[in-house]
Amino acid sequence: MTNPWNALVTRLGRQKWFAAAFKGVAPHVDRFLGRATGGRVFMLTGTGLPTLLLTTTGRKSGQQRTVPLLYARHEGALLVVGSNWGQEQNPAWALNLLANPEASVAVRGASGPVRARVLEGEERELVWNTILTKNWPGYENYAERSGRHINIFALEPVKKTTAA
Repeated sequence: MTNPWNALVTRLGRQKWFAAAFKGVAPHVDRFLGRATGGRVFMLTGTGLPTLLLTTTGRKSGQQRTVPLLYARHEGALLVVGSNWGQEQNPAWALNLLANPEASVAVRGASGPVRARVLEGEERELVWNTILTKNWPGYENYAERSGRHINIFALEPVKKTTAA
């Protein structure tokens, strides 16, 4: 059975007015909720659309920057999309990852370090067509509106090393 909230939010997410209205509000509310709950609760919790908190290092400031993002899982990695709600410019968090791929995530109460890798070629097309746009069809609209190549990042867990 399809979650009715998921169907509604997914349908709304494809609308240009939705992105314009929520891009200034949703990230702030989600960042607050995610931090307060250790990555367990976000605005879309209950819709079946998973959200994580990504913390990057600012490429200019050197400060830690945290942003809530939709994600999907694929082969042990968390996939995130630099769509920026369909805007022409890349989101700051994506530029931060391009400058320094070391980051951390908080997902469903667990947190840890990750290393970002940009997906390219066949791998990118595979996850875009079979996972990401199925999870959030709005990505197709965002890509069309933005007029740019949208980076997809695989956030891969960093293995902890033990001292010898």
